[in-house]
Amino acid sequence: MRVAVSGTTGLIGSALVPALRRRGHHVVRMVRDGSGSTPDAIAWDPARGILDAGSLTGLDAVIHLGGVPVDARWTPDYKRSIMSSRVDSTALLARTLARLRPAPTVFVVASAVGIYGDRGNEILDERSAPGTGFLADVGRAWEAAASPARDAGVRTVHARFGIVLSRAGGALAKMLPAFELGAGGKIGRGTQWMSWIVRDEVIRVIEYTLDATSVSGPVNVTAPAPVTNAEFAKTLGHVLHRPTLAMIPAFALRLAYGELADAALLASQRVVPHVLEQLGFDFRYPTLEIALRRALEKHKEVGEPE
Repeated sequence: MRVAVSGTTGLIGSALVPALRRRGHHVVRMVRDGSGSTPDAIAWDPARGILDAGSLTGLDAVIHLGGVPVDARWTPDYKRSIMSSRVDSTALLARTLARLRPAPTVFVVASAVGIYGDRGNEILDERSAPGTGFLADVGRAWEAAASPARDAGVRTVHARFGIVLSRAGGALAKMLPAFELGAGGKIGRGTQWMSWIVRDEVIRVIEYTLDATSVSGPVNVTAPAPVTNAEFAKTLGHVLHRPTLAMIPAFALRLAYGELADAALLASQRVVPHVLEQLGFDFRYPTLEIALRRALEKHKEVGEPE
């Protein structure tokens, strides 16, 4: 299969590209360095609306993982960047794919469980309505931007990622220094639900969606056992053999991160992967302890068997 992937330097993309290649796929990276398209790279500039449709000819699949990180303090300008980096790039790709003849078979677009908003103890699956707040607004606009491709008959998958666990980056990598020193612990009251998935499993889910022709629309890319923040902290401490008696008060997070604190760090999303479970997807890391032990391993490439 010939697959184009954007966001190839990110936490997921940097692992996905070699994993796809190990499985025999021909991967074409989507790059923004302005050096022009090559057989192994497609040059584009989403901010300026530049993408040569001809460079996408002959693709079987497109996986779009782009978007600026959300874990920085949200100034008005940065919030606009969060929204535009996702919506504009997705819309450009979707419009371009809709005009191709033949078009790729499948378009996998990153999304996030933030689309559900802060929902307390409510169990959320793909049938649940979007929530409220900035991240929910981003999620709705992000997924809607892919509609031209979907309307043109391209099978479109919205991969709603939970917290991706990896020592290489993301939330876990930021937590590790404090937890390794024995200074880790719950955030706020610790009752907020966290929907997580180890990076290896993310790669397997994306590969699965390429082949599973019945899969379209939203897909929660999370493990089947979400946990509270307090349980997450306790389990991470157990795996690291460190105490987890510390607690970061909510007011300190709000002082440090502003709006981001309530929208992401203190928000509760108890998300389950209903679509994947109904299809019989085999989760290799279904519990948090197993997933953390895998995520913290060194010297193993993503996608390689244990």
